[in-house]
Amino acid sequence: VLYKESVGTGTPTPITPEMERVKRNQEICSSVLYKENIGKATPTPVTPEMERVKRNQEIISSVLYKENVGKVTPTPITPEMERVKRNQEIISSVLYKENLGRATPTPITPEMERVKRNQEQISSVVYKEGLGKATPTPVTPEMERVKRNQEQISSVLYKEHLAKGTPTPMTPEMERAKRNQENISSVLYSDSFRKQVQGKAAYVLDTPEMRRVRETQKHISTVKYHEDFEKNKGTFTPVVTDPITERVKKNMQDFSDISYRGIQRRVVEMERKRVDQDQENLTG
Repeated sequence: VLYKESVGTGTPTPITPEMERVKRNQEICSSVLYKENIGKATPTPVTPEMERVKRNQEIISSVLYKENVGKVTPTPITPEMERVKRNQEIISSVLYKENLGRATPTPITPEMERVKRNQEQISSVVYKEGLGKATPTPVTPEMERVKRNQEQISSVLYKEHLAKGTPTPMTPEMERAKRNQENISSVLYSDSFRKQVQGKAAYVLDTPEMRRVRETQKHISTVKYHEDFEKNKGTFTPVVTDPITERVKKNMQDFSDISYRGIQRRVVEMERKRVDQDQENLTG
């Protein structure tokens, strides 16, 4: 305090390039003189006794540190603290990615693939072993709504990040492969249908609700049919009569007459035979 009181007011001076150069030279000289004053040292091997002493010192430091820590008062985690924590994590992630340099890609060998699969299997087994018993919670309408909103948001964000694709022409070979795939799918579907569905009846319960719907559909169909009939009643479609149409019409009429008369004649003969047979039975 007395030192600061005796110091008067100074005049600030700007830092010029010359001053910066002198400051750097002073730092370099100080570093060189420091290294010159250091003498040569004799390396000593690290013995087991030194390792033991080092571990003991670390343990004693840890114990003393914990003894010096006093009692603390827990504070609840507020939404503001959660927000600050998330912001810090995001900032740390951004700074970490900015400090990353360029990496050298290495090829993935079969051995690396095998080790990766083994690690995934071990992680899955250890994860399942560490799982405890869970309490199932019912899925409420609010949870369903939030889930649908999340899916829609994810779909929108996914489509925004999609880049433009390069269209490829459809070659005859691609067309042929596409048709073959469709044929194979159709054959497999038909085989599955014949094995599972064909020849088996589908049983549907005839509930009062289904009967009501069926009756309503019948009424709607009848009303619609009558409406169409009333609209089209009294109208006709004119057809041009040419010699060919007249000839076809006459041939059809002849065929109808011949067929009708042949059937009628056969019916008359059968009726006569039946009457004769009845009379013979009565007389006999």
